[in-house]
Amino acid sequence: MHVSRLDLNLFVVLDAIYAEGNITRAARSLNLTQPALSHALGRLRAVFDDPLFVRQGSVMMPTPLTRSLIGPVQQALRTLSTSVQQCRDFDPAATRRSFTIGVRDVLESKLLPPLIGALRTAAPLIDLSSVRADRRELESELAAGSLDMAVDVLLTLSGGVRRARLLSDRLVVVARDGHPALDGPPDLETYLAQSHILVSSRRKGMGLEDVELARIGRHRRIALRCQHYYAACRVVADSDLLLTMPEHYAHSANRNLPNRVFPVPFDTPPLDVYLYWHETADHDPANRWLRDLLLTLFAAPASP
Repeated sequence: MHVSRLDLNLFVVLDAIYAEGNITRAARSLNLTQPALSHALGRLRAVFDDPLFVRQGSVMMPTPLTRSLIGPVQQALRTLSTSVQQCRDFDPAATRRSFTIGVRDVLESKLLPPLIGALRTAAPLIDLSSVRADRRELESELAAGSLDMAVDVLLTLSGGVRRARLLSDRLVVVARDGHPALDGPPDLETYLAQSHILVSSRRKGMGLEDVELARIGRHRRIALRCQHYYAACRVVADSDLLLTMPEHYAHSANRNLPNRVFPVPFDTPPLDVYLYWHETADHDPANRWLRDLLLTLFAAPASP
């Protein structure tokens, strides 16, 4: 018989009879009637095709099969009981667990320092892996549990994936100090007159800033398309190219470079970032605790 067809309660009965050595006492320990316990024992005997216990006077003696089963059964029941109790009494300070979070590399410098600082204080036994997640596989990875949660921009996913707005950012312009055309924040015409860097993992397509420029009938020249903001910032430091990028990363990526950060000279929507998790993790206390921690650490005012 396949294990999926077995009733877990039958193993609880097996353990109780083994521990008590008596049907009446075993029934009392489980708060069952004696006929109910006898019926459960009958089902067990049918499953294993073995008497399991043989009456000797007032004592139920285990058969060899029962003696071979009882150790694994008791261990399984203890493991299950411990897991249930841990869910009920979740204590982040005493919980040992590893989480895997899908995070875009541009967001790691914003999220990881404060998150790790908070974990070391409140949950020192929790380990974290930040991995790059393919957006095409994000939903299936969350459903399978290979990702516990993910942080990304607004994505169109099924109703099985939950989300909460985590933080908000905006675009800024980065130029080298001493740029010949910029002695201060650029106006739109100055911005468009320059050559630009576009950071994207895609080989083709526009950036958010290009979409917004197209809305007002304008466009810019992309002189360099590359994959990482860090590399782009270094190119900016050694050229007259401009780079448009998220503000939070602009300040950290350019901290040791001779670059300046200016506002974008045209309207752009806020860069809202969301926390994603699967509905099956809704009531997992550890997952819920980490989600709440992230949302508390990075709570941002609502977008207009």
